[in-house]
Amino acid sequence: MRAHLAVLPGDGIGPEVIAPARACLEAIAARYGHTFHFEECAFGGAAIDRHGEPLPRATLQACQAADAVLLGAIGGPRWGGSAARQRPEAGLLALRRGLEVYANLRPVQVQPALRDASTLRPEILDGVDLVFVRELTGGIYFGEKRRTATEASDLCLYTVAEVERIVRRAAALARARRRRLTSIDKANVLETSRLWREVTSRVMAAEFADVTLEHLLVDAAAMHLIRRPRDFDVLVTENLFGDILTDEAAMLTGSLGLLPSASLGEGRRGLYEPIHGSAPDLAGRDLANPFGAILSAALLLRHSLGLETEARALEGAVAATLEAGVRTADLAAPGADTLGTRAAGAAVLSRLRPRA
Repeated sequence: MRAHLAVLPGDGIGPEVIAPARACLEAIAARYGHTFHFEECAFGGAAIDRHGEPLPRATLQACQAADAVLLGAIGGPRWGGSAARQRPEAGLLALRRGLEVYANLRPVQVQPALRDASTLRPEILDGVDLVFVRELTGGIYFGEKRRTATEASDLCLYTVAEVERIVRRAAALARARRRRLTSIDKANVLETSRLWREVTSRVMAAEFADVTLEHLLVDAAAMHLIRRPRDFDVLVTENLFGDILTDEAAMLTGSLGLLPSASLGEGRRGLYEPIHGSAPDLAGRDLANPFGAILSAALLLRHSLGLETEARALEGAVAATLEAGVRTADLAAPGADTLGTRAAGAAVLSRLRPRA
């Protein structure tokens, strides 16, 4: 297979975690007989510094022409503050819209080797294997924003069509897994959530009667995600709630640095990134966890390139690395030996199986 991959290292630890993820993709290509062409593009704060905007036209065009996009992380205090003219996060929202990726998949699996890394009791974590499907291009993040000297407002807007398509995506995923879908809203307060619940119930009854549907209010979902995480299969929710709950879910695995994500639209092209931020306090110190970025590369292989065997090989290499006791600082007990970003990435590379 030949594939054109756009690479957006971004800011902070982004370039550091993207380097081993790219190296793993290069190794997969070499071992399985593929040709991957990588095109590195400026994005986020780095693009503001170089081009005066977080998403230059050339970067967007390169991403739209690519088979898939691999992103590190964006943002940092140097581009923040209330007086900032350009924010890196605005570029991310524009990129999602420009690529028409509306479904953000965030798988959460507890690695057996890391049962003790979470702050929860190990017996609560046994068997946890869930996927969040977060609506990505609607809701309060994209609604009209107003601010005066005395007040501010953010509009949360959803259309029936937006809810229908994300529910169908999540339900199809649930049908291929354990046939359980949990829809999360705040229908006791918000009109958008009442619409969300009504549309979800209608779509599921008409098209996915073989999938069990559960509705949960977002506050209850936050509690049950910690209380009974292994009861969940696929969870679908709107943009803001998904952003918050998936960071909470990351603590089931022991670290935010472990979780990958895939942002998908109607076609095969997707945007792949670890869910963590740019962690400017860690940047340049070889301390960041690269596993989330590497696992995002595995999702890229699976969803955009259709290379399931290769995706499983890469995920298996990460699991074998953790089973061997390799730990980055965020995963280690106090005083335990740790590896830096580069060495942890090399440990995964060394465990990639040759093609059978």
